[in-house]
Amino acid sequence: MPIRSDPLDELAIPDGTTVEEHDLVTDGDVIVGGQSTVEFGVRGDDVMAGERVTFEGHIEAAGDCRLDMWSEVDEDVLVGGDAYLGERTRVGGELKVAGNVDIGDDVDIEESFEASGHIVIRNPMPTVVFLVVYLSQLLRIGEEEAAEDLASQLVDAEDDEDQPVVIPRGARVSDDAWRVSTPATVGDDCRLHGNIRAESLDVGEDNTIFGSLRARGDVVVGPHTEIKGDVTTRGGDVYVAEGATVWGDISAEDVELHEHAVVEGKIRVSGELTQVRDALGPTPAADEEAPAGDDVATDEEAATDDGADERVDADADDPPESDDGTDADADEDTDTVDDAEPGDDEADSGDEPGTDPDEEPPAVESREAVEAELDGVVPMMGGDAGHSENGHDEDAEIAPDAD
Repeated sequence: MPIRSDPLDELAIPDGTTVEEHDLVTDGDVIVGGQSTVEFGVRGDDVMAGERVTFEGHIEAAGDCRLDMWSEVDEDVLVGGDAYLGERTRVGGELKVAGNVDIGDDVDIEESFEASGHIVIRNPMPTVVFLVVYLSQLLRIGEEEAAEDLASQLVDAEDDEDQPVVIPRGARVSDDAWRVSTPATVGDDCRLHGNIRAESLDVGEDNTIFGSLRARGDVVVGPHTEIKGDVTTRGGDVYVAEGATVWGDISAEDVELHEHAVVEGKIRVSGELTQVRDALGPTPAADEEAPAGDDVATDEEAATDDGADERVDADADDPPESDDGTDADADEDTDTVDDAEPGDDEADSGDEPGTDPDEEPPAVESREAVEAELDGVVPMMGGDAGHSENGHDEDAEIAPDAD
């Protein structure tokens, strides 16, 4: 990370940070810039505060605790490691330290004071001044890489370490509001109380914020995050990710809303409102229903095909009769030919041109009907009507049974 004039230039709330019964609780460090006010208690690993920082609750540090000059803590300060208190620091309750203690001049501890290690009364160099001097010396001797590593250790953590809570200089945080003049970042799985006011806001996923979000720049609401309030930006855009819920209104220049996000209030935009759809198509539930629908459609098509086959079997004689009628009555009206039914006497009544000696009789429903209709026409197909090998002549003798 590059060296900056003020490393505390952003409100950073790491993963898993919660506000429980007026306490800010985190597994990592808590770093508070100078002239800030924290209106609740703080529980973390190391707790470091710049000059003129006010804690209106208690401090519980599992590691070290360092409070610069003119800092104030209204309640107890409990430290599992070493403690460093600058001059004119005030502790409104008890000070209990498991390690060593460095105390400056005019330190006021209103209740009891305990320390298991050494107690040194002096004026320890303020944290910020010490860091600036140390970094300057590293840069002066050409150890730029070491200086960058030190700065990174102050505000960043390794991948396997807990990220610190960073409250920038001049901030004021409480159960009612988090007010900073810098950008703000909220990690994942956080549970916070109070409205958040910042230059810009980037909220991670699976968070619950009991308050509204307001920024001058862009506001990002991560997946599956609940904002129990309004989301407002003066000159930026708002992005609401998949599964997020805003229990209030949204006001911005442009709003980008995922199709699976929920906004219970109104959306006011001066520019464009865009809905983001999943690039992978329908949801898995829809994908599972599609094959079922295809199966149903296939069964219906099969049933339709079966019915069509039955109709073809039942009406197999229609096309030949229509063709036969068309040949016999070429000069008749087309509607009359199309409406002709199988076995219709009007279509086949004695039209000799419809019977060709070289053409076999058309297939009909029954052999008896064919033979009955061909009665008297059979001699044209053979030389002798009484010839024993003429099948039509033999069937003509049983035609009366068919009638």
